[in-house]
Amino acid sequence: MSPSIPLQAIVISVVIHSLWGGNPVAVKFGLLVFPPMWSAFFRFVLAIACVAVWAWFRGVRFWPSRREWPLLLGLGILFTVQIGTMNVGFDLTSGAMGAVLISTNPLFAAFLAHFVIAHDRMSTVKAVGLVIALLGVTLVLLQDAQLADLQFNLGDWIVLLSAALLGLRLVLNAKMLEETDEVRVVVWQMVISLPIFAAGGWLWETIHWENMAWEPLAGIAYQGFVVAGLGFMVFSYLMKKYTPSVMMSFNFVSPVAGVLLSIWLLSEQVGAMLIAGLALVGLGLFLIARPAAPR
Repeated sequence: MSPSIPLQAIVISVVIHSLWGGNPVAVKFGLLVFPPMWSAFFRFVLAIACVAVWAWFRGVRFWPSRREWPLLLGLGILFTVQIGTMNVGFDLTSGAMGAVLISTNPLFAAFLAHFVIAHDRMSTVKAVGLVIALLGVTLVLLQDAQLADLQFNLGDWIVLLSAALLGLRLVLNAKMLEETDEVRVVVWQMVISLPIFAAGGWLWETIHWENMAWEPLAGIAYQGFVVAGLGFMVFSYLMKKYTPSVMMSFNFVSPVAGVLLSIWLLSEQVGAMLIAGLALVGLGLFLIARPAAPR
């Protein structure tokens, strides 16, 4: 893999991260009709179809080996909890808050990778980036807090929990990808989650068909085809062709795009505290993903 990255790949990576930044907005639209569990179910039905076509096109073996099943089952359960908490959290907070908080997943991934992945240790620059980003997270959480009553928005904390679980999942994915194709790792997490999301939706949720319009349908389609489908395929290709550290350097684009799209499409008001927190989170993400200098 080349350590450098051409302008065309940079543009594609920025576009992909921008599209990921729109996921909280898409979830908010989908939730108008489809509650959190059903929203996840329909999203991953579409996503599985996309990735299955990608696997067929590449000639990748779809069925896991006996050795892969235990790890995939564990990742599938973690995946289900992470996506479920994310959707519930997005339902209880604003799109802009959700976009910034879910984008903090690389902070948790960088911290956990230090202990799990032998060649991914925490450097001084990464540690500084982690501290800066955590300061930004604090400011973002304070945006929704009622300090006089010591009350915080529960949805914000649920999204932050989902970001931590996503960071853990990324680390475990990276560990498994050392021996398994990324298609099987990703698609079987989705497949395992489907019956759980369907059961949760059937038992505890009601689909609000009376709110049906083009926005909720577009939100579900965006989550399934664009974020989980197209985004995965394009980013997988770029990650294989170029160094992961270079590609992850564009993580800071996602929260910025999410906030701007929330202002535009959801007509949300964004306070100074969130803007300041966004700037610190973005800087921290950049420092954490910055490629190490050659020795």
